[in-house]
Amino acid sequence: MFKTLTTLIRGHGHDAAQAMADTNAVTILRQQLRDAAQGLESARRSVAVVMAYCEREKKAAARIAQQLDDLEGRAVAALRMDREDLATEAAAAIAQLEAERTTTDRAIETYSAEIARLREEVGLAERRLRTLQRGLQLADATAKSQKLRGTVPQGVLASLKEAEATLDRLQERQAHAEAAAAAVAELSAGTSAEATSARLAAAGCGAPLRPDAAAVLERLRGRVN
Repeated sequence: MFKTLTTLIRGHGHDAAQAMADTNAVTILRQQLRDAAQGLESARRSVAVVMAYCEREKKAAARIAQQLDDLEGRAVAALRMDREDLATEAAAAIAQLEAERTTTDRAIETYSAEIARLREEVGLAERRLRTLQRGLQLADATAKSQKLRGTVPQGVLASLKEAEATLDRLQERQAHAEAAAAAVAELSAGTSAEATSARLAAAGCGAPLRPDAAAVLERLRGRVN
């Protein structure tokens, strides 16, 4: 029972830690990328230091080569002058410089290989960091967008829907009112024209619009006769 309780407590602790990490994932990722950028900057400085060492060894190699040329020339001159003692001394110095040159060349090879390896690692780290930084920007934008989704209350959405329905009814009534006004105008125009025609006919202008009583009586008398 105690073991089960301990396991349960550990499980709750792990779930709580995981939930906290998930909630603050963007913040954690941002800090991790800052740490990685600092480490990358330190790696760049390390490459620069190794390059400086390599450059120093190359300068030493150039100096040794120059000294060797000078000593060999002087040793040959001493031999021509039968100065065996000076030639022997020069030969010892040349042997020492040649040993030093061998050590320097090995150092240059080691530094060059290390520089190539560090540059490759730094380049790969830089590309990975840029990819992660772009991912962070996308994750940050997505998180902000998701937060904004819940900022509009449901009451506002309901009010907007009701307002849209009200606007539809208002536009429908306005369209009906415009159609009725057009019909009334057309009817009024027709009525006005008929009244004008009736007044003109009564004044004797043109044929009468409808027969009067005198005309009807006269027609009936014609049938009797």
